[in-house]
Amino acid sequence: MAVIGHIGAFHGDLADWRHDIHAHPELGFEEQRTADFVAQKLAEFGVEVFRGVGKTGVVGRLRAGSSARAIGLRADMDALPIEEATNLPYRSQNAGRMHACGHDGHTAMLLGAARYLAETRAFDGTVHLIFQPAEEGLGGGAAMVEDGLFDRFPCDAIFGMHNSPGLAVGKFQIRTGAMMAGGAYFDIAVAGRGAHGARPESGIDPVVAASHIAIALQTIVSRNLRPLDTAVVSVTQIHAGEAYNVIPERAVLRGTARCFSRQTMAMIEENLRRVAAGVAAGFGATAELDFRVIFPPLVNDAAEARFVADVAAELVGEGNVNREGNLVMASEDFSYMLEKRPGAYIRIGNGDGDGSCEVHNPGYDFNDAALPLGASLFARLAETKLARE
Repeated sequence: MAVIGHIGAFHGDLADWRHDIHAHPELGFEEQRTADFVAQKLAEFGVEVFRGVGKTGVVGRLRAGSSARAIGLRADMDALPIEEATNLPYRSQNAGRMHACGHDGHTAMLLGAARYLAETRAFDGTVHLIFQPAEEGLGGGAAMVEDGLFDRFPCDAIFGMHNSPGLAVGKFQIRTGAMMAGGAYFDIAVAGRGAHGARPESGIDPVVAASHIAIALQTIVSRNLRPLDTAVVSVTQIHAGEAYNVIPERAVLRGTARCFSRQTMAMIEENLRRVAAGVAAGFGATAELDFRVIFPPLVNDAAEARFVADVAAELVGEGNVNREGNLVMASEDFSYMLEKRPGAYIRIGNGDGDGSCEVHNPGYDFNDAALPLGASLFARLAETKLARE
């Protein structure tokens, strides 16, 4: 297809942009250099640029023709607090910061689509190029929405993309409806009564109570959730005390919950509170829950999911598009945007060969071979949705 050839002609530029972003990773809401880089490139392409949307977010606006129709294309920009363990020539120059999830690749792909669309203008309407900050659990998607993203930049539909290690380059995967889990973090503070470690009868041991709470919480999924539904409740931290011979006053459990509907998330919260308080009371202690929904479930609109899959099939062939992909227990805050506008989120192959590893790993690297494919899909979504009549 012509779009792949056109974008493939500047594949080297795409890789250079990604390597530059990879070498200078920034955490959520700190993406000043990355936002500067994105804004500069968009301006060079002739795209109208808006800064500071959702704190450090950038939006580019590109118009052609006279139609009032509009589409949104979104990429994320933030990195993770990980020390990179690669020997790449463009490895992270910022200690304790790394693009270990491929947001450098996502940003480069959307910049590639912006350049192509600005050069060709083969559409009728408005394309909003949305570069989101703070996807990694800090609420960047929500921040952009709350900052009036869709009031300032109306979108009839919105689309996003994420790389998928283990899926071959040249393949795409999507599903209709719920696709990625909603995510919540929780803290349970257990209060007891401190005592000497040799005289436990004189105190109320919050460590014992917390340990029983951690086990009892596993019954929420096995006994409160319908067997046909899917959820995870994981206690990932227990903190208590600082001395060998002191029973502490307090213990804290922390963890995460993942599921595919807001109703299930509410059920999990209710039962976390009930189980924690009840088990603690059985030991004479008390427990208080702090439950925070970080990501809503990501739900693809049925019509827009079919649309994305159809456009991907035009690029790479129907046999390379899996329209019934697996549910993903990881979370993605593009879900905040999909709650406000119809749209869909698709996964693009990052490679399945030797040495490929999952995201959030210190040895991870985005596969440059996927850059023209992702950029071409973004571009064709705009051209097809805003086709000239």
